[in-house]
Amino acid sequence: MAIERQKVKEQDKIQRRTNFDAVESNLTEEQVKLEASRCLNCKNPRCVQGCPVNIQIPTFIQAIKENNLAKAGEIIRETSMLPSVCGRVCPQERQCEGNCVLGIKGEPVSIGALERYVGDNTKAEIPEIKPSGKKVAVVGSGCAGMTAASDLRKEGHEVVVFEALHELGGVLRYGIPPFRLPRKFLDREIENLKAMGVKFHTNVVVGKSVTLKQLKDEGFDAIFISSGAGLPKMLNIAGENLNGVFSANEFLTRVNLMHAGQPDSPTPLRVGEKAAVFGGGNVAMDAARTAVRVGFKEVFIIYRRTEKELPARLEEIRHAKEEGVIFKFLYAPKEIIGDNGYVKAVELEVMELGEPDESGRRSPVSTGKTEIIELDTVIVALGTGPNPIIQRSAIAEGLEIITDKRGYITVDEQTRCTNIDSVYAGGDVAPVGESNAINAMGAGKKAAKAINEKLGE
Repeated sequence: MAIERQKVKEQDKIQRRTNFDAVESNLTEEQVKLEASRCLNCKNPRCVQGCPVNIQIPTFIQAIKENNLAKAGEIIRETSMLPSVCGRVCPQERQCEGNCVLGIKGEPVSIGALERYVGDNTKAEIPEIKPSGKKVAVVGSGCAGMTAASDLRKEGHEVVVFEALHELGGVLRYGIPPFRLPRKFLDREIENLKAMGVKFHTNVVVGKSVTLKQLKDEGFDAIFISSGAGLPKMLNIAGENLNGVFSANEFLTRVNLMHAGQPDSPTPLRVGEKAAVFGGGNVAMDAARTAVRVGFKEVFIIYRRTEKELPARLEEIRHAKEEGVIFKFLYAPKEIIGDNGYVKAVELEVMELGEPDESGRRSPVSTGKTEIIELDTVIVALGTGPNPIIQRSAIAEGLEIITDKRGYITVDEQTRCTNIDSVYAGGDVAPVGESNAINAMGAGKKAAKAINEKLGE
């Protein structure tokens, strides 16, 4: 308790508005040793219980204390092949760090920063793999897909990952900006999987390019669907079809994957003066901070509740404020106003908080008052739903996948098995609990475990 939690160095808040370089740097070697020394090595490690992939946190931190960084890397990679990713994008404050005993009376151990340091500064040992003679298809190369692919390959199965886009990484590539997740670390994690023998095919849309039935007919013994949730939820208000209205999915994909913020891009953005992002989650923060970097003079986050109810990570909210994003609380969009087919302004309803909704948060209700603000770009970050391509194509071939009323694939919570024999699903296409990278990885591990057990029978 006498040792203060070590803080990472951050890029200057003015300078970082102009670039996509990492906002946070790693802890120094000295800081890592100090931070590791804060760990109590609890006999009942609540931090491990809070980690969806059950990284043995006190054990890897103990290896750091013993000046054995390579061993720390081995311990983490026993359960997660993505330490450099998880150390940057996981909501540690609600999971491992949120369960740290030190956090009861002070600040928890900075587990995320330690994991990131270990991931960045150690090499993955490629295990010797004995072929099993079995073959597994993984649909999607995001968090769930890569995790499942790793665990399946370790058991000797031939693993083939099918990715719809032209680059690998799923939402880690097209959704999370490089100032939060530098691409060199994501690329390195993918190269480790390739070195293990995992095969990747890009530009393959399962449900269009190839169907589930065709994969079965081609001899795949099991299929894991982790295609994500690529169907954006929109506002359903007047003016939503105007030029200058984007879903956060489209906006972030165009900038992160297609480099639309650069002047020489073949598909450039039309950057105006003022942009508004509707939503209050991490994706909304990513979109707003990206809008700042591509050149919008003023960027607003418009949220229908108060700051207290914002679901985004506190760190992301702080960074957005530091970078000049303007927050407007207790406002909801009523109509997008256009001029010659382009966004000109938005009419907002002034809200107040009423009674709590089903989630326990107080529901916003209209006061009857409105306000108009001039804008030229609207970005909608209200979440996404499952893309129905795979489900529809399966139905057409007589393989009806059971989904819930929202279109998500229904799975067994422990095995991630669908109603179709040898077909499993996980991640945002079949969410169980909060939708984030580490929970998707947990789903990938559960599915891989169930598949390995089935194929080992």
